[in-house]
Amino acid sequence: MTVSAKSWAAKLRPYRQGNDRRSWFELAVTSVAFLASWALVYNLYFVSLWLMLLAVLPAAGFLVRMFMLQHDCGHNSLFQSRLLNDWVGRAIGLFTLTPYDYWRHAHAMHHAGSGNLDRRGVGDINTLTVAEYTKLSFWGRVGYRIYRNPLVLFVVGPIYIFMIQQRLPFDSFKQGRSSWLSVLGTNFGLLVLAVIAAYFLGVLPFFVVHLPIVFLGAASGVWLFYVQHQFDETHWKRNADWDHETAALHGSSYYDLPQPLKWFSGNIGIHHLHHLSSRIPFYRLPEVLRDYPELADVGHLTIWQSLSCIKLVLWDEATEKLVSFRQARLARPLRLAAAE
Repeated sequence: MTVSAKSWAAKLRPYRQGNDRRSWFELAVTSVAFLASWALVYNLYFVSLWLMLLAVLPAAGFLVRMFMLQHDCGHNSLFQSRLLNDWVGRAIGLFTLTPYDYWRHAHAMHHAGSGNLDRRGVGDINTLTVAEYTKLSFWGRVGYRIYRNPLVLFVVGPIYIFMIQQRLPFDSFKQGRSSWLSVLGTNFGLLVLAVIAAYFLGVLPFFVVHLPIVFLGAASGVWLFYVQHQFDETHWKRNADWDHETAALHGSSYYDLPQPLKWFSGNIGIHHLHHLSSRIPFYRLPEVLRDYPELADVGHLTIWQSLSCIKLVLWDEATEKLVSFRQARLARPLRLAAAE
């Protein structure tokens, strides 16, 4: 199915108008639900470790939704006021462990260059082309294979990003005053909250309760981000042939999740429309699919199909598709023969 991305971008403009009352409602419901679920996990800590771990699941889900609200603030789409978006986003960052201004800059770079092979490396999953991988040294290939290992991407990666990188992002000093102030301010706020919580709730109970929630929420967020761009029918082009609308619509998936997961993830699975028009509030994205059901066929990805995305690790510029290490290895003799 061929869809004109530029024509769709124009059609989506009316959906960019949000409703502050609706946004406040979504923020209140999510915040209260997260705090209540956190309190439940804390109380179950003194009853049963297994029940506590079970209760971590919805708490992590509410944390993911908190991040999606922060995400909309970064796009200036949650509220009508830029100032309100920024301060709400900064406040949410204390729960998501994410320095808002620093993250917003990196995420804006991701949107500006998504699907552009010449603008990779900021706010995205590092993805090499087959040619780039082939030119690496032996240890360079080993390093890339380790990086793309699912255990590293979805277990070690979330811990590194949220516990280390966003606590000590040295590149924030290159981004300007607001980014490094965001990092310092968030870290200070987290320290104050952690000290207060540990004092009243106990050091061990606080960390035993909070860290699993943060880890599971972070791992879920990384997985969502991964499958939104690393899927079989994704779209990448070199700068000369790249245009924003086509890359947005066809380089981002529609991750068709069950309704409860759509709610917890703030409809971020409707990612192709989000990239095409990032000012659309998250709660209006389903309206677009309702009014234009043909857009549900673009980049459509089910949970079952998304599992196969894990093996897609290299971009083959010859076929314009993501491929596995094995596929790249098997295709190499053919490329060498064609070059001769």
